[in-house]
Amino acid sequence: MLRPHLIDTTLRDGEQAAGVVFARADKIAIARALVEAGVPELEAGIPAAGPEAVADLRAIVRAVGPDRVLAWCRADPADLAAAAASGVQRVHISFPVSDLHLEVWRKDRAWVLRELRRLTVEAATRFAFVSVGAQDYSRADPGFLDAFTRAVACSPARRLRLADTVGLAHPRRVAADVIRLRTIAPDVAFEFHAHNDLGLATANTLAAIEAGAAAASVTVNGLGERAGNAALEEVVMALRIAHDLECGVATERFAALSALVARAAGRLVPPEKPVVGAAAFRHESGIHCAGLLRDRRSYEAFSPESVGQKRPAFVLGAKTGGAVVAAVAHEQGWELAPATARTLAARVRALSRRQRAPIMPADLWVLVGKSP
Repeated sequence: MLRPHLIDTTLRDGEQAAGVVFARADKIAIARALVEAGVPELEAGIPAAGPEAVADLRAIVRAVGPDRVLAWCRADPADLAAAAASGVQRVHISFPVSDLHLEVWRKDRAWVLRELRRLTVEAATRFAFVSVGAQDYSRADPGFLDAFTRAVACSPARRLRLADTVGLAHPRRVAADVIRLRTIAPDVAFEFHAHNDLGLATANTLAAIEAGAAAASVTVNGLGERAGNAALEEVVMALRIAHDLECGVATERFAALSALVARAAGRLVPPEKPVVGAAAFRHESGIHCAGLLRDRRSYEAFSPESVGQKRPAFVLGAKTGGAVVAAVAHEQGWELAPATARTLAARVRALSRRQRAPIMPADLWVLVGKSP
């Protein structure tokens, strides 16, 4: 299987999250950080949003170069003109393909197939790379989706995005769709664009790649509309650990990249967020901690250092065992016999339950009647 090609859309679909507005300086900083991490392509904005959006795209192109910056467009010649004014060399044109979206936007299937040909031909004269999107593909009539795919194969477009616009697909269905459509258009590069409304964005993205999709859309922290998108850090680490596939991304930059986007978006990263959350490597359970003290691989699929996180201290709380108490005491400069550590662990658990919170390492001194 070839290395999956990632298109980060934090600066487009990520910024579409309700209430999120990136300043231009933030956009440039995020774009640079993504490029430095090795992300090969950035969907960086919607030029039709207005002059400021065009200026933002121009600034991003100046900062990271035009080769990897993509602009998102509706199926409208005016959008292509705005994209050309922004200085990008890559453009994505999105077409509604479900009957629901066609009705909402007052279009029909004939319009889609006609405009697909006309706009991709026009785009190919203006841009070095043209991508086409099947918006709301997962609710499209399969027969029309097949016809749309055949039309893309006969157009100048070089990639077809399957957008699960409201996140209702499931992995088995996604894999079957990719396999079927690749059979119809074997020379087209397929991209999967997942939303996380059912918590399946990462799983669906992996299923698409395993079924032969060449590319996938992702965002830092999974930032995006409603419940968000497939998270860059989750997809990359899942491909590495579960599929033995590398994406060419410097994973040790994930923690800093996550923090940068969280600050710019004004969105806190949940502690339990996989890969980059503050609690992603935090341990308290006595059995788990005892295993970790012997071999970190016992209860960690990958190290915090591999994704740019610092290794947190063990939590002393209502589930603490003697092995951790002995280890923490050792760090405090005193040694405990196993029986003493177990007795002290029971006191730690009791105190933690009473106060309904963990205790601090220095509190061990109090529990044994010592002075630090």
